[in-house]
Amino acid sequence: MSTNRFNTGLVFVLACILLSFAAAVSAQDSNGRQQQLEQRVVQLEQQLAELKSMVQAQKAAPPASAQNAVVAPKPVSGGRSGTLLGSNISTAPALTIALHGFIDTSFFLQSQDFTFGNGQNAEFPVPNTGSNHTLSGLDVRNTRAWIDIEGAPLSNGWGIGGHLEGDFFGGFNGTGGYSAQQETPRLRQAFIKLSNADNGSTVTIGQQWDLLFPGASVPESLTHMAFPLGYASGMIGWRFPGVVWSQNLSQTKDAMALGLDLGAFSGSWNGPGSNTNFDTAANAKFSPQIEARLRAQSGDWLGYLVGHYSTEDLSGVGGGAATPITDKITSWAVELGTTWHPGPWSLRAAAYDGKGLGQVFGALAQFGDIKEFGGYVQGGYKFTSNWALYAEYATGRPDKGDVITWMSHGSNGLLKSQQYALDLIYADGPYGLGVEWMHAVLDSTTDGITTSSTGGNQLSFSAIYRF
Repeated sequence: MSTNRFNTGLVFVLACILLSFAAAVSAQDSNGRQQQLEQRVVQLEQQLAELKSMVQAQKAAPPASAQNAVVAPKPVSGGRSGTLLGSNISTAPALTIALHGFIDTSFFLQSQDFTFGNGQNAEFPVPNTGSNHTLSGLDVRNTRAWIDIEGAPLSNGWGIGGHLEGDFFGGFNGTGGYSAQQETPRLRQAFIKLSNADNGSTVTIGQQWDLLFPGASVPESLTHMAFPLGYASGMIGWRFPGVVWSQNLSQTKDAMALGLDLGAFSGSWNGPGSNTNFDTAANAKFSPQIEARLRAQSGDWLGYLVGHYSTEDLSGVGGGAATPITDKITSWAVELGTTWHPGPWSLRAAAYDGKGLGQVFGALAQFGDIKEFGGYVQGGYKFTSNWALYAEYATGRPDKGDVITWMSHGSNGLLKSQQYALDLIYADGPYGLGVEWMHAVLDSTTDGITTSSTGGNQLSFSAIYRF
């Protein structure tokens, strides 16, 4: 029986009861019992009017099949700092949209201006800033939201889904006195994912992290999330449009899970053409970035080995640009990383060696045929169910001779960066509080002969809510 029919029947029953009470009233003497019956009649009339209103409202509402059904929140896995809570919204048969994200805010105090920006995207000091450059602020640009979409399985056994993600590191809106409070949204990732559970294959198409970025080994921090600790100072990788094919190489019963990822990403370089219109040295002559990653996991241990190769034509698209030192650069990198969680302890580390890696935040974000090596390590201990302490060290070391060759005489050449950090983090479900101290030292040169060191500190207090 439908709800409308049920309510209509209920109204009819109450109407019959009301009539029976009216008949009873007329048959009674005008005494105290008659007054009680009259009061009961008034109450039943009020209830009847309310039920009529409910029936009319249901008749005016659209059919239940046309309305969006909201599913109760359920735990989902996401992020590098724990389990997130998400709300799934079904908008059509076999289509699910899950909204996730976090709100993150940091109050910071700094002794220097930092490269990439102050606050939540500070990494190493701006060279030769001076010793009296203190500042403070409140930063919310880490705040991030993403949508995961899962559709109906395809007829050939493949499943299809999508991922759309953004934060607020797209710059500040304007240059006036109020621009610092008008953060610009930024697209981080947007990709389609095809997966086949039967053969263990996954194909990801769209803007995504390249294989050099150590997503499973990113250091813990509530301040440095979009720009992780050690980024461009021992940690490399960036987001590019591309295609990645991932294949499981082991059986479910195997003690160690093995996997292989192969990726081809859009070329990228700093000019000589337009950096925002696919017109740079790496976009000439169809030169994608090719990467491969072999991964292994056993219990609470994960390890991976990554290789990268690309070429850049410094004469640019059309071959009309003047080449600075050489007309072509071959970029390559080898990276080895691990994550380990034995009991309350944790270890995250990666090291790399390579050349010509400015496009993936290598060489301290300097572009040129620059050889380098770098790496980072973070150790942590969770001493209660809520409290954890982490210590991190990262360093990026471009070859000094290569930097001087490519620095363009008169500008700063960045020679070595070292970063230290301590993080005390409290976590309770989706909520988190963090205190972080970061110290960084940068060696640089302005003439290729003398070297100067610039040190900087950042103290930050952060709060996060994940959903």
